[in-house]
Amino acid sequence: MSIYTPQTFAARDGTVIARLVRDHPFATLITPGDPEPFISHLPLELAADRGPHGMLLGHMARANSHWRHFGNGASVAVFHGPHAYVSPSWYVDPATAVPTWNYAVAHVHGLAAPMRDQTETRALLDRLVRRYEAGRAQPWQLQLGGRPLEALLGAIVGFRLHIERVDTKLKFSQNRSAEDRDRVIAALRGESHPEATATAAWMESYARDG
Repeated sequence: MSIYTPQTFAARDGTVIARLVRDHPFATLITPGDPEPFISHLPLELAADRGPHGMLLGHMARANSHWRHFGNGASVAVFHGPHAYVSPSWYVDPATAVPTWNYAVAHVHGLAAPMRDQTETRALLDRLVRRYEAGRAQPWQLQLGGRPLEALLGAIVGFRLHIERVDTKLKFSQNRSAEDRDRVIAALRGESHPEATATAAWMESYARDG
């Protein structure tokens, strides 16, 4: 399962890839199945220091049969970064262009396997809670213990995805002139919605020089 990526839009900078996965952690996880693949939508945590190419950590409901098919083949986690519509009217010569969409996406390939130790699953939950509660005036904490905690951990399955390959595409008008890219960035900033603003910021970081 590969992603169509012209060389102009290919990203090989590990820092860029890590930023995309960390800043946009809600992923689509796809695992081969018969008669059709299993697909789940869930946040994934990047552990870049675990394994030769890093690892993704996550959890899903035990009632979701997806995890039972880990190992049938490589899974793919798809991370969608910022994206926005680009109007030809923003270019220097709009008559010779067509509408398009700028976006960032990463396909992370690897073998997934369930966590067998509930201690590891609990540690993952604690990390996720700390991450997503950070910055709140009164951060929520997981305070369950005893049987309620055992019931919670028994109802989910933690898993690891050992990263084998990452295909990353940054389509940020690199095929246009520097003047056109600057005009697209300015126009996106004027759109006044978060995705357009985020796309403009990523373009400034990664496509300014073509």
